[in-house]
Amino acid sequence: MEPHADSDSPSSRARPGVSVNGSLVTMLAILVLVLVYRDFTRQERLVVARGDLAADETATIDLFKRIAPSVVHVDNVAQGFDWRSLNAVDVQRGSASGFVWDKSGHVVTNYHVIHDADKAWVTLADNTRLEAELVGFDESKDLAVLKVVCPADRLQPIPLGTSFDLEVGQKVFAIGSPFELDQTLTTGIIGGLGREIESLSGRPIQGVIQTDAAINPGNSGGPLLDSAGRLIGVTTAIKSPSGGSVGIGFAVPVDTVQRVVPQLITTGKVKRPGLGIRTLDDRRTSLLPLKKRGVVIDQVNPNSAAEKVGLRGIDWERQVVGDVILKIDDDDVRNQNDLYRSLDRHDVGDTVRITVWRDEKELEVNVTLQAIPTAAAP
Repeated sequence: MEPHADSDSPSSRARPGVSVNGSLVTMLAILVLVLVYRDFTRQERLVVARGDLAADETATIDLFKRIAPSVVHVDNVAQGFDWRSLNAVDVQRGSASGFVWDKSGHVVTNYHVIHDADKAWVTLADNTRLEAELVGFDESKDLAVLKVVCPADRLQPIPLGTSFDLEVGQKVFAIGSPFELDQTLTTGIIGGLGREIESLSGRPIQGVIQTDAAINPGNSGGPLLDSAGRLIGVTTAIKSPSGGSVGIGFAVPVDTVQRVVPQLITTGKVKRPGLGIRTLDDRRTSLLPLKKRGVVIDQVNPNSAAEKVGLRGIDWERQVVGDVILKIDDDDVRNQNDLYRSLDRHDVGDTVRITVWRDEKELEVNVTLQAIPTAAAP
């Protein structure tokens, strides 16, 4: 019989570690292949060099850097009372924008921004917060002037432009604090000129600029700029069913600002041309049986321009209507806003021709316009 190998002989037994080492080598080889394949197939995306900014981008960036230091944040603060500490405290009621007018510390904003404020605080572009003094306001143009005490070298007055020569389609830029987000820049174009909005006094603001640059709560009182970085208006209001920007914003034209602000700085009030009368409001006038529609003079003030030329108010004891203003020069006067519009085109000391309806006939008188208080009647 042939001898056969013993199954338990050393030559027939597998040596421990040989198969294990082979498996490790295989696994390592596969891993290396996977890594090599992954690196081979992976396509790195290269970062593309930006290159130069477009000319209009560079211009916008430059404009913001130049003008932003002139724009400030304005807080309307009321005096409150803390019942826990039994101390008076400042309570912020609202915030908006403004801009530096001169090196003396005068700051311009909207009147409605600081209306009924007990205090106002101004925060400069470098985050310096300063308590502001109210110098004066003109509610009929929605403008107010504040003053802060600050070193002149930290104040950068805004460059002034003009608004009489604006064109629909011009680029405009607004800088302000919408929703308390300071130093926010928005851009757009002039969408319309010669608009009219109503001020808090009820008197119309004329010549208003319409823009689609985003204007939101907090932008009020901030500057509207042309592409040269000049002030052309003060952002004032928006037309919106939701309260947010829908692309129709309004700004008081800088030509109006230029007439009002120097007077407020000098005297704290505006010399507005007027007749020295009190008029009957349009609703009550509409109820009267008048043969010709116009503005009814309710009362003539003593020693006024109107009294000097013999204009008459209502005789309430006899219930007799006096004079009804029909025209100022060649401007038809159908309601109080027509009267305000016409008077605002003149200056104190101008002589105007007033056409009135009296005793069933038209009568003309020449009146030299007088200065009246800011919030007074015509």
